[in-house]
Amino acid sequence: MTRKAKILRYNDSGDIALCIDVENWKVILEFLTRSDQHKKKFQYIVKHIFNRLKNRDIYDKEEISDKAKGVTAMKFFKGRSNDRIYCREMTLGDKTFVVIAAELLEKKKNKKINQKQRNLIEKVGSYEYEIIE
Repeated sequence: MTRKAKILRYNDSGDIALCIDVENWKVILEFLTRSDQHKKKFQYIVKHIFNRLKNRDIYDKEEISDKAKGVTAMKFFKGRSNDRIYCREMTLGDKTFVVIAAELLEKKKNKKINQKQRNLIEKVGSYEYEIIE
């Protein structure tokens, strides 16, 4: 089943787009607008993605199995609440690189991935998306 993702914004050169899963947009946006701290951290992560900067402490691959190819995580407040937004990365036909904020996981409590988290990551890996403006 194909899901829909809405484009939130592009980087300055227009070759990277940040999208949000239409089915989960409300929960994700409520999380991102919860406080100024959440907004600032999100903007910081997006800046790194748009500038193709590597910082595994804030954004990294979560390819834990073959079912989780193309899954990454935006990492909020490591060492504290350790919230995550699991994302699906894709490249469109016109070569636009797309990062889709797909699922929110609040309060990741352990360093290792438990079965519930594994199921969520693999679920995100199974998502196929239609990108809408």
